[in-house]
Amino acid sequence: MGTYFLESNQDAIISLFNGTFERSENIITRDRMLDASLVGQGDRLPIDPDWWKDQDSTITQLTLNSGDAGTYMVGVSTKARNIELTSNEFNDYLKHDGILDMLEQRTNDGVLDQDAVESYQKHVKAIYQVGEKKTNDWSTVLGYPIEFVPQANPYDSYSGEKLEVQVLLDGQPLSNQLVYADYIKSTHSHSHHTHEHDSHGHSHDDGHSHDEEHSHEGHTHSHDSDEGHTHTSGQKLRTNEKGMVNVNLPEDGIYYLRTIHMVQVTNSEELTHESKWATLSFEVTHEHSADTHTHDHDHEEGISTWIFILASILIIGALFLVFRKKK
Repeated sequence: MGTYFLESNQDAIISLFNGTFERSENIITRDRMLDASLVGQGDRLPIDPDWWKDQDSTITQLTLNSGDAGTYMVGVSTKARNIELTSNEFNDYLKHDGILDMLEQRTNDGVLDQDAVESYQKHVKAIYQVGEKKTNDWSTVLGYPIEFVPQANPYDSYSGEKLEVQVLLDGQPLSNQLVYADYIKSTHSHSHHTHEHDSHGHSHDDGHSHDEEHSHEGHTHSHDSDEGHTHTSGQKLRTNEKGMVNVNLPEDGIYYLRTIHMVQVTNSEELTHESKWATLSFEVTHEHSADTHTHDHDHEEGISTWIFILASILIIGALFLVFRKKK
């Protein structure tokens, strides 16, 4: 999102990226979506396919009204699709997308020269805040084959802190899984009032696009870095036995987590590998109160008031002593 902080009943656009966090390479057609859900105010609502619009053949956008104050979540889960890759293409993809455990396994097994046929699916979530009221919708488990589940409301976390996030695979904690976390610095300070611009946001399939909606055979790997970010930039984390990672939130910005869980397939004549992708995005700002923007002014007024009171007491005391002496 341009900002994940919205006002109540504000028009907003969420963009679904397929590529990297900064650039989308192609749209996601509606028939690819196994699920598209909006979670808010205690309800999980299916997103009408007609709400999605394609832009420039690269970005799929969802237009909605932000509704009442609260913490909201939007998610998209796609069908599995197969792709054939030469050994060099597959090894290159494993390296650049950070699937290092599989690359190490292929190296140890001496099969770096073997081609691959991979079945892959993508599952994305974004959490945004409307107004000041916090709700528990952020904690909803969507039941995707793989998904990130924060252990606290991201909007109760602030820059300089940490956020614990769990990775679930088929509903169970996924241990020893590589997770990458990065962020884009905020370009504006948040007062939680965003009337000055529309909200343009994105949940996304982060990593190279790995599929071409218009020409599957035309698939190419895109490993260019955008604005200094690569597929494996930022924090490199590994889940513990409970599937947990602690994500550092060093400064204000839009944060995104990504992971790709891949296994070898041994019981199929067609496939060699199966992967499940997940991303989570949200925004973090510094802790502030409702009077943030007038804090210094109020502070100065407070000092001036106390000086006036003390001066008045001293004057009254001096006059009292003068009159008492005359008496």
